[in-house]
Amino acid sequence: MGSTDGFQYRALYPYRKEREEDIDLLPGDILVVSKGALQALGFKDGDEQTPNQIGWILGVNERTKQKGDFPGTYVEYVGPVKISVPSHRPRVQRPLPATPGASGSRVQEALEQGSPLPDLQEQFSPPEIAPPLLVKLVEAIEKKGLDSEMLYRTSGSELRQALRTDWTLSDLEPFDVHSLGEVLRGYLQDLPSPVVPVSVHGDVLRVLQEIPQAENCRKQLLLALESPAVPLQNTLTLQFLLRHLGKVSQQAESNSLHPRALGEIFGPLLFRLPGASPELSPDFSVLFLEVLLQTKELEPEQLPPALPPKPPKPKPSAASLANGNSVPLQDAEWYWGDISREEVNEKLRDTPDGTFLVRDASSKIQGEYTLTLRKGGNNKLIKIFHREGKYGFSEPLTFGSVVELITHYRHESLAQYNAKLDTRLLYPISKYQQDQVVKEDSVEAVGEQLKVYHQQYQDKSWEYDLLYEEYTRTSQELQMKRTAIEAFNETIKIFEEQCQTQEKCSKEYIERFRREGNEKEVQRILMNSEKLKSRITEIHDSKMKLEQDLKKQASENREIDKRMNSLKPDLMQLRKLRDQYLVWLTQKGARQKKINEWLGIKNETEDQYSMMDDEEELPHHEERTWYVGKINRLQAEEMLCGKRDGTFLIRESSQKGCYACSVVVDGDTKHCVIYKTATGYGFAEPYNLYASLKDLVLHYKHTSLVQHNDSLNVTLAHPVLSQPPAR
Repeated sequence: MGSTDGFQYRALYPYRKEREEDIDLLPGDILVVSKGALQALGFKDGDEQTPNQIGWILGVNERTKQKGDFPGTYVEYVGPVKISVPSHRPRVQRPLPATPGASGSRVQEALEQGSPLPDLQEQFSPPEIAPPLLVKLVEAIEKKGLDSEMLYRTSGSELRQALRTDWTLSDLEPFDVHSLGEVLRGYLQDLPSPVVPVSVHGDVLRVLQEIPQAENCRKQLLLALESPAVPLQNTLTLQFLLRHLGKVSQQAESNSLHPRALGEIFGPLLFRLPGASPELSPDFSVLFLEVLLQTKELEPEQLPPALPPKPPKPKPSAASLANGNSVPLQDAEWYWGDISREEVNEKLRDTPDGTFLVRDASSKIQGEYTLTLRKGGNNKLIKIFHREGKYGFSEPLTFGSVVELITHYRHESLAQYNAKLDTRLLYPISKYQQDQVVKEDSVEAVGEQLKVYHQQYQDKSWEYDLLYEEYTRTSQELQMKRTAIEAFNETIKIFEEQCQTQEKCSKEYIERFRREGNEKEVQRILMNSEKLKSRITEIHDSKMKLEQDLKKQASENREIDKRMNSLKPDLMQLRKLRDQYLVWLTQKGARQKKINEWLGIKNETEDQYSMMDDEEELPHHEERTWYVGKINRLQAEEMLCGKRDGTFLIRESSQKGCYACSVVVDGDTKHCVIYKTATGYGFAEPYNLYASLKDLVLHYKHTSLVQHNDSLNVTLAHPVLSQPPAR
């Protein structure tokens, strides 16, 4: 067996392979690379010390024994090494590793069935930085603000009660930061094993007891937590939570959550000390977290660097695709030139993930462009760099043109560039189609197409309404069943206590009656005991049946929710198309009577889609007639006192980021929340569709609020500050 020269590298970040020729990495893995392999790629001596400049490197992972490509940007150079060259012998077959992400799907399935939370190792795996449930909760809390004095100090929310039996989190937008904070604490409490595993409790306690100086204590704690006995998922989860709690403590002036207060709240959840003895103060859990948070500046979240681009895979159909490499940039349908960010946002509004366009960079530097990509319901801006005739998202720049770059990522995931952008460039916003929404060339043809779109919109709306009614009904039933299960639990507890008491007391009587020879009384006592046990069994069976019904109905409710969400894009698109056709017909001078015929509206009734002057003169078009800004409920009721039904105003809500509508119904003032979501304004999902408060007001000028609340059979008919019509 001979040897050859090679080099060692150490992995700094986790990487999960995306192609068959890649290998997986975990932080700390040692990679061995042959010197000959680098020389074959054209690299000279010394280049091996800067792996980030090499790009993709062929090597062997010493831990997994996998051989393949790994990203040079994810490793650091260690030094030279001698590599053994094995003699030729048949390869031994070895089993394939489990499919990445399979455990995640099992976790989701378990959660959807209402099972308890699994261990952290089953909830996620690198390159994810924390459990998806936890990430979703923390992002929602940070989005709503960390300055509330009641943050992490409330209990008893409906959301937390619901999640005791079902940890499936859907839309968190309607919930306030206090409910979300309680759910986060509940999540940590419901974990089967604590974030800080029992295996390192002894080391942690020793550090806390023996090292009084805070900064040294913190360093030693971090070293203890880096023990091989701590699973990687636990380490990543703790780091994620420390970053979040560090942000919370930075707002201590407004929320009073200093490190000590956070330690009292979260310390016992993260560092659970089972059966603490008298000499072991329970304050150690509090002190543990307080010490970790007492630092001038928590380490910022370290995201992996950009992956180096891989050479495009040859695709036989590439030449026939639109926007191939031979197409000039100016002719590419997705290139919009010099347009503003606001225009881009408007064009990508309500589009699916993977929608994209390219524009000139706002820096106005020749050769620099910006790719805007829709991902997770938001617009992601990615800078396209240019140097010496090459283009790319990051060094090294390897593409010969912007068209070549975009074509590559239409076939390959952008996760090659950024692990969080796991999508391809799927749907270009075409500049050639934007001005051709109305393709018909005559008023009659446009009117007939308007009729088709309007009918489709009405059909979808009707389907939406049916699903929404069903969803609301089943949601109420689910809540009632959850309450009933809690009642069953309390009843079972009472019966079991009664059974234990009876057994304890009856033993003495049975012995006495047997001594007296009174077998009849003995049998009576035993019969009562059996009846009590039988009753407990019946209650257990009823509870079990109810839990099965709850799981089944919760699954059906999620299906309804999925169907509503699948209808939403169609509904918004049809509404947009219908309105564009209406505008076109109005601009071409089509008579309102004829438009009404196409819309199926009887001309003698009020026209909810009228585009004529009488509709435009409605006071609703003037926000000052109904928007009153920051006033409270009592002030709103004073303004509406004595007004006719349908009189309304819009104000800022006490719920952060929301508005409130106050309206007169049957002589009384009612209030309802207006939510502002990624899809628009509205009173409830799936109706949060309106681009502005004005659009919402104009819609409910003609549409009753009864679809959202049975007691609100009224329209927004009369803005509170509008002048009454002249008599």
